[in-house]
Amino acid sequence: MTRTDSDTWDLASSVGATATMVATARALATKEAEPLIRDPYADPLVRAVGVDFFIKLLDGQVDLSGEVGTAAAMMTNLMAVRTKFFDDFFTTAGDAGIRQAVILAAGLDSRAYRLDWPADTVVYEIDQPEVIAAKTGTMAQIGATPTCERRTVAIDLREDWPAALRAAGFDPSAPTAWIAEGLLIYLPPEAQDKLFDSITALSAPGSRLATEFHTDHGAGMAQRGAAMSERWRGAGLDLNLTDLWYQGERTSVVEHLDASGWNTTARPRLEVFAAYGRPLAETADTAALRNSLSVTAIKN
Repeated sequence: MTRTDSDTWDLASSVGATATMVATARALATKEAEPLIRDPYADPLVRAVGVDFFIKLLDGQVDLSGEVGTAAAMMTNLMAVRTKFFDDFFTTAGDAGIRQAVILAAGLDSRAYRLDWPADTVVYEIDQPEVIAAKTGTMAQIGATPTCERRTVAIDLREDWPAALRAAGFDPSAPTAWIAEGLLIYLPPEAQDKLFDSITALSAPGSRLATEFHTDHGAGMAQRGAAMSERWRGAGLDLNLTDLWYQGERTSVVEHLDASGWNTTARPRLEVFAAYGRPLAETADTAALRNSLSVTAIKN
């Protein structure tokens, strides 16, 4: 289904289904012999959503021969590294004394439950009401307990989420650790800039931010989305990523943040893979990562 300015979703449809796909990859990565990450909640969260294809993938009931197997392995490896990058970001921020964190478009993110947060840390999760309600309900059913003070903000990022965040107790005078993980391609270019302007306005000096930026937002991205969707469709998943991603020329996140008073560092994604002991061969499947940056920033 093509995106609209007022579209909505749950965890089994549209953008929400991609959050469930990512959680499936985290669950598979956790089951590896030498896992880079450990997310014990990913598996039960995916099963609670109830998408048959993802459950079969977890149970080893999807034929992973040929291109489907290549795509599944790539997705699992990519999400393991991406998850580790953002996990480490929060750990570093906590070590620096930051006790307030915000997860934008939280989806099935379980960091509020599985990371070792410093005492007195407050973690805000922002996402659509149905998504927040579904995850909170599942975590309660399985007896999961947050390792921080978890506060949910059930609102679409296209609405006045800064006001909702403040209403939930957010303190703009305190340094904050923000993450926007796997989010930007689901925002129109102008909404991306507005998002970071809002973050900047809410961030005290010393605040930190982690995100990703794909420098190729043109026809190449559309082609990759179509190819990925076709692979998964052949295995039984009907999800057209190209319909969900916004294309078009974007402002560089690095340049935008630097101009807004942040000290920004950007690392090529392949470099991050290598740093975590997961170097990737240069193939057609990994070529797009050459245009992908892992970004961190500190507010001056």
